[in-house]
Amino acid sequence: MIPVSLADIRHARQRIAATVRRTPLVRSDWLSEISGGDVHLKLESLQATGSFKARGALNAVLALVERHQAGAPLPRLVTASAGNHGLALAWAAAHAGMRPVVFTPRTAPAAKLDAIRRLGGDLRAVAETYEDSERLAKQHAAETGAQYLSPYSHPDLLSAIGVIALEVIEDLPQVGRIVVPVGGGGLLAGIAIAAHEVRPEVEVAGVEVEASHPFAASLAAGRIVEVQVGPTIADGLAGNMDPDNIAFPVVQALVGKIVVVGESALRAAVRDLVRREHLVAEGAGAAGVAAVAAGAVGSPSRTTAVIVSGANINLDLLAQILREKQ
Repeated sequence: MIPVSLADIRHARQRIAATVRRTPLVRSDWLSEISGGDVHLKLESLQATGSFKARGALNAVLALVERHQAGAPLPRLVTASAGNHGLALAWAAAHAGMRPVVFTPRTAPAAKLDAIRRLGGDLRAVAETYEDSERLAKQHAAETGAQYLSPYSHPDLLSAIGVIALEVIEDLPQVGRIVVPVGGGGLLAGIAIAAHEVRPEVEVAGVEVEASHPFAASLAAGRIVEVQVGPTIADGLAGNMDPDNIAFPVVQALVGKIVVVGESALRAAVRDLVRREHLVAEGAGAAGVAAVAAGAVGSPSRTTAVIVSGANINLDLLAQILREKQ
């Protein structure tokens, strides 16, 4: 079942248009040359809060306010996050005078945790893993009556994320493939729904990391399964998904392929985006670039748009990667 419609996506676009950025889509001469194709970068790394997550979080908050009964207090929001969704929700909630509770792993990047605090989020960086963050957030919701907002499995998130695909197709009418980093799957599912509705011949490909590839494993199994999660610089893509993830059946139905990239390819992509494009991306944000650079997504004959999904990387990690030999 597809959880959102093209009408939902267009409504979300109207709802958030005055606040989020229509991010640039720029041709990458470097990636085009090494891949033998025509490659463009959709720079969600330049979005408000430094990632695509601002779109979904804002849409969810504004939709909640619209649905809320006049005169009654707004519900408290709680979420789990590897960092970017919590940051985006703190930013979005501030527009409505709300202060969400955000559970994250203790080891989440300081750049993201500091920003959550700065924007007024009630940060609970106490979990050992991302999966523990989800469990704690849901437990908090059950105990306090707060409303849990998943970072990837909610119709309001998918609707707003679908706007990214509309922008890509409008700015690059000849696009034949959209390459998308995959963590919980919300970004991939939202883009796949919109692309399928507007231009069904466009292939949507997802990119996971070797250290955490629950979609590749689950698609192979025909059901959601857990994988062993290892260390990765793509913290935003690490972790298993909720068993009730609404993004998974969308990916099953609409996504052409899922490919997997390793840590060395991720680090090279982060480094090359700075050196070749003068762009900063976090590990998760560079996953699509890594896949295209490695020739993992298929024939270069299709004009390709790669989603650079986020830029919130710790500066010491970025400096370390830039010092590494090519």
